[in-house]
Amino acid sequence: MALKVTSVSTPFFQLGSTASVFSLSKPCSFSKHPLRFNLNTRRKYSHPTSFVIRAARIESKGVTLGFRAPQFQLPEPLTGKVWALEDFEAHPALLVMFICNHCPFVKYLKKDIVKLTKFYMKKGLAVVAISSNSAATHPQDGPEFMAEDAKLFGYPFPYLYDESQEVARDFGAVCTPEFYVFKKDGRRPFELVYHGQFDDSRPSNNNIPVTGRDLSLAIDRVLSGQLVPSEQKPSVGCSIKWHP
Repeated sequence: MALKVTSVSTPFFQLGSTASVFSLSKPCSFSKHPLRFNLNTRRKYSHPTSFVIRAARIESKGVTLGFRAPQFQLPEPLTGKVWALEDFEAHPALLVMFICNHCPFVKYLKKDIVKLTKFYMKKGLAVVAISSNSAATHPQDGPEFMAEDAKLFGYPFPYLYDESQEVARDFGAVCTPEFYVFKKDGRRPFELVYHGQFDDSRPSNNNIPVTGRDLSLAIDRVLSGQLVPSEQKPSVGCSIKWHP
């Protein structure tokens, strides 16, 4: 029986802005560890295996400013609690982040995301992170590992699992990391005022320090009642891993 693996996250191949496909005609077997693949052991697989690796660097797409935050109800793997949009209604602003465990772009920013969110949560900002990656193709992004990641990095915000991927589609999210800042005026719904990058830093360019400048400026303006400039640089990261 031939086994076909359609998507593997590591090693990460980055070639411009297009997806890259690599095919290896070697027998493939899984080790007992769910995150390791053994390409050298033949065992019972007597036929060559088609092994395809897909990786893509992608930018967040334009979502119209003023866009109302979609409703959601998602579980937090670390605590088992189910969170909904209305849980954040009492806050003047809400930051929604689409992240995951394995993405190199997210890994590069994790510690600084924690620092930034801790700082602004003390000022009244509500924060929620969502992982919508398929656990079928990327088991390391599944709920069990999400809980471990949240605990390891001390996330001060709930880290929610979007198993159906419907919430990502409702938000128009396409990459990790992807940042949305919504403002709340009284009883009015949350309205989008920022959909852009964390800052100019990238894992491939260590000459540009991680500062969180772009996101910080947007949050500062929202919390102080100022307008957020409409010119916003898109976030850059790995594509969301949709279900096969």
